[in-house]
Amino acid sequence: MSEIQREVIKTGMPKAVPFIIGNEAAERFSFYGIRSVMSTFLVAQFFNPTMNPLLQNVAEAKSNEMVHMFVFFAYLAPMVGGILADWFFGKYKVILYVSIIYAIGNLVLALSTHNLTLFSIGLIVIAAAAGGIKSCVSANVGDQFDKSNEHLLSKMYGWFYFTINSGSVLSTLLIPIVYNKWGAQWAFGIPGVLMCLATIIFWLGRKQYVKVPPSGIKRENFVMISFWAIVQLFKKKTDQPFWERLGAKHNFTAKSIDGIQAVYRILMIFAFTPIFWALWDQNLSEWVLQATKLDRHLFGYELLPEQIQTFNPLFLVSMIPVLTYGIFPLFEKMGITPTPLRKIGAGLFLTTLTFVIIALIQESIDKGGHPTVWWQILAYLILAVAEILVSVTCLEYAYTHSPKSMKSTMSALYLLGISLGNYFDSLVNKSISNNGFFAQYTGAKYYWLFIGIITVFFVVYLFISKSLPEKSYVGVEEIEG
Repeated sequence: MSEIQREVIKTGMPKAVPFIIGNEAAERFSFYGIRSVMSTFLVAQFFNPTMNPLLQNVAEAKSNEMVHMFVFFAYLAPMVGGILADWFFGKYKVILYVSIIYAIGNLVLALSTHNLTLFSIGLIVIAAAAGGIKSCVSANVGDQFDKSNEHLLSKMYGWFYFTINSGSVLSTLLIPIVYNKWGAQWAFGIPGVLMCLATIIFWLGRKQYVKVPPSGIKRENFVMISFWAIVQLFKKKTDQPFWERLGAKHNFTAKSIDGIQAVYRILMIFAFTPIFWALWDQNLSEWVLQATKLDRHLFGYELLPEQIQTFNPLFLVSMIPVLTYGIFPLFEKMGITPTPLRKIGAGLFLTTLTFVIIALIQESIDKGGHPTVWWQILAYLILAVAEILVSVTCLEYAYTHSPKSMKSTMSALYLLGISLGNYFDSLVNKSISNNGFFAQYTGAKYYWLFIGIITVFFVVYLFISKSLPEKSYVGVEEIEG
């Protein structure tokens, strides 16, 4: 084989790509398939099987509590999964072994649709497993590339992102039909089959992967330095700047100290993401339950309540190019630069607007009305734009404003924001179901509560964002090297 032919092969897509794409498509179908019908299933099967109107508010609150707790664990686990992969076992082993546990959790779920305790255990296993591999999968994609084909990495991540949304769209369209026609065992069983398939596909590519070995426990990591920083706060003050004193005391390098400072600067922005996700994730739970009370006829066809959420990934994919190539350039021509901080602020405002629409829909329902689903679809459209402005921008901001050594840490901390937002939702719904403080917030009042909370966060953000220090690391380390 000639040197030219070798170079062509070397600069092509890695051979592991088809296995990664196939694995991700099947796993995302499984995860979103389960979520698509979980809210309505829990109410109908466990919390209000007789459909007693007097029990409906409490039943829906119990369902929402479980759904959000499921998401809480799913987005808390990436921190653990990332540590296990980076320090002890490597990404390949974590993805493979945790995927097997994931499939077992699916099996438990499908076989326990008449037993709430076993069903809950299945959900916990799936959440821990799905989160455990989440921080490893996208990083595993990057590991397959080197200097010879790194120019193809953005294209690969494009396909990777497309795969995630394709799995979401297909599952939220098909699984509700399966649930409606053949029942819960099939609705939860098919995602289990897909998860088994995802595991097999990943295993089949075992000889094609570039497997980066674990690095072991590094002393200069975010947790360790942060711990000693807290300890240092209680020590006797000197004229030496705090971070310099910390580095000198514990022999941390200036580079690692700078990385930690970058993380805390970004966390000032990430502090506003939990409330965004607390509202956003309700479109896959509270909004689904609201859809059961809407007129869902579209163009002569009646959609199932669980299928309305399909508009979320559809709008998301379609609005990214509209914003990137249309709206953002238009604002620049008008002299308004869409900076990351401005985008995030606009996203928080639009999220508030979506909940105003949802609250008004609920007010109509509370009065005995039967509003059209078109209003909820409008809310999904605005929410998709808000997600792009907040979620995509936060990931970009974290990447550009953190050094290479801290990028994985930032990804895990960003996912932690999603976890915390869902935990808050779960606490509110638990309070409602137990007749606690938030029991007064049912019906439309529930949504107005969240509108009030995010409005406070939005106003605080307007003041805080003006004074946030910015430091871009794009190209810095390449120059230093």
